Amino acid sequence: MSMEMAAWNSIYHAMHAEEDRRPFSLPVLRRIAGFARPHSRRLVWFLALSVVTAALAVAAPLLAGRVVNAIVDGSALGPVLLLAGLIALVAITEAVLGLVVRWLSAHVGEGLILDLRTTVYDHVQRMPVAFFTRTRTGALVSRLNNDVIGAQRAFSDVLSGVMSNLVTLVLALVVMMTLSWQITLLALVLLPVFVLPARRMGARLARIERERTLHNAAMGTQMTERFSAPGATLVKLFGRPDEESSEFARRASRVRDIGVRTAMVQEVLFTALTLVSALALALVYGLGGYHALAGTLDAGTVVAMGMLLTRLYAPLTALAGARVEVMSALVSFSRVFEILDLEPLVDERPDARPVPEGPVSLEFDSVTFGYPTADKVSLASLEEVATLDTTDHGPVLREVSFKVEPGRTVALVGSSGAGKSTIAQLTPRLYDVDSGSVRLGGVDVRELTFESIRANLGMVTQDGHLFHESIRSNLTLGAPETDDERIWEALRRARLDSLVADLPDGLDTVVGERGYRFSGGERQRLTIARLLLTDPEVVILDEATSALDSTSEAAVQAALTEALEGRTALVIAHRLSTIRAADEILVVEQGRIVERGAHAELLNRDGRYAELYRTQFAQGTARDGSEEDTEAVPAAG
Repeated sequence: MSMEMAAWNSIYHAMHAEEDRRPFSLPVLRRIAGFARPHSRRLVWFLALSVVTAALAVAAPLLAGRVVNAIVDGSALGPVLLLAGLIALVAITEAVLGLVVRWLSAHVGEGLILDLRTTVYDHVQRMPVAFFTRTRTGALVSRLNNDVIGAQRAFSDVLSGVMSNLVTLVLALVVMMTLSWQITLLALVLLPVFVLPARRMGARLARIERERTLHNAAMGTQMTERFSAPGATLVKLFGRPDEESSEFARRASRVRDIGVRTAMVQEVLFTALTLVSALALALVYGLGGYHALAGTLDAGTVVAMGMLLTRLYAPLTALAGARVEVMSALVSFSRVFEILDLEPLVDERPDARPVPEGPVSLEFDSVTFGYPTADKVSLASLEEVATLDTTDHGPVLREVSFKVEPGRTVALVGSSGAGKSTIAQLTPRLYDVDSGSVRLGGVDVRELTFESIRANLGMVTQDGHLFHESIRSNLTLGAPETDDERIWEALRRARLDSLVADLPDGLDTVVGERGYRFSGGERQRLTIARLLLTDPEVVILDEATSALDSTSEAAVQAALTEALEGRTALVIAHRLSTIRAADEILVVEQGRIVERGAHAELLNRDGRYAELYRTQFAQGTARDGSEEDTEAVPAAG
């Protein structure tokens, strides 16, 4: 490596390294060793061959010096050709070993990335829903990308670089001292002039680079939010296009200005280091030439000293920034381990068992629950805040008890924020209760396997979320082996078969981000079709018809009535017209069940349910235009 290349490497690593003042942590190093252990054989070969390659880099200048001496001494052609052949052999060996080292480096590095990413991904999937409601998605994705790659550099770049540079430095220094200690010491005098600018200017470049990264991140956030389907719609409806454009242009201009500054600082630094390297070579050749003419030094030795100078300055420059690189890699590992150290609040017991065979009941027994505080489920760095919110807002549900027998339907109604959706989320064990128990088939869900819960319970949420994949992929999410015949049957029952059949790609049509190629009612019906394909014993509908118009709602209600037959059903609805036929209606207010009974029974009580009913149908007509019988509603008071 030339001194100019060493300078560029120093600049690059200084710009992209994040220095951290925390001391080395032995537990972190032990955990790193644990991830490295599966790759230990290749890692040993990688380091050993890196050392051999470094030694060969020192051998070439010595052979070149001997060739010059042989020519100057007027030796026969044979020795000159032999030395030239050795130089060629060293170069070929170094090239081959370089390829092998790169192959080993790629396998170790990419293998480590695979292990870290899959470990973090699997761990994140086990986290409770509260983790995802608090975490910024971009920050979490960064851990799986930037930090994992930064951690991988500890093995593929930093470790091998430190080892090979140390070997090259020691060998070059020993050989140069052997050839001429006077010239070697004088060459070392210029070393601070070579290294210090790289470190100081590199630190300045690092600050500029971090500023550019922040501006790029801001632009990325703006584009991500504005270019998504709901974001673009919001901007068109309420946004100010001129102001949006000006704001983006301001940030882009700032990035441009930083780019110009970076280019000039790099060029000044590179020019200065190139000048220093030229002066160092001039010193070696000048002083060496003097000694050669005086007869105290061979001409070949002068050439070898000039070539070895690059083997001395380049490793020293690289090692000067090694500490920052090592700390940067350790910081990346620490940030990855932060995620892995977050304990999932909901986990499967080692002795978990499946849901009992046969029809499955659903029961809440004195359930009290409050959402966990941020410090239990999140990290400040993932929320991008200084400190986590530790405020305990108290229980959302208080002593909730009810039972849904197989084949029966229970509906939950009440004000927004009363706790209805929380009840729905506790059933599939998205959270665990604080006290009491939730039972499926008479067994506490905490004693059941996740797989059997998923197999026996299906849920349609009010947002009707779809992935940016094909219709087929979205529908078969819970039943991947489903054939097209069953898919079309589910679409028919959800009243979507004709719509999908008319699409150019049919079931292979990509639904778009969050399904925004379809209307809200169509998305909702697709999620209902997905539920029908899983064929669960227990069904939870959380505002499943909230996005439907009257015609679609009637069609889907008919499909749901058919699909829910013989199954345990828990239905959450704001529109009371959709749950009049439920076997039992539970009125939830402030986390408690305040009323329960059938539709007519609750109306006759003239309680909270009757009040909600009158609010929706005060004029004798439903909000969607359908006629309602209000004679059964007692007069107020």
